[in-house]
Amino acid sequence: MRIPRMDIAATRNLIDIGISEIYELQGRAPEVLFEEARLKNQDMPDDRMRYFRMAVYYAETAEPEHAKMHPDEWISTNTEKSR
Repeated sequence: MRIPRMDIAATRNLIDIGISEIYELQGRAPEVLFEEARLKNQDMPDDRMRYFRMAVYYAETAEPEHAKMHPDEWISTNTEKSR
């Protein structure tokens, strides 16, 4: 699975829950994927969510916006970043 700017550890987390191809992310909720991955690896950091959001966006968008293909664009304003 090759997604631009995707963290290797986040990719491993997705593979651990059975997601090995980009198309398998289509229609999936990043929050649910995160919870599934957290069940497999309880030590997974919270900031991994931004990579899951970016991965689902990439999978569901035919021509992703360049600006949205950076993990920092997917940080939740409530938990990880104040804007």
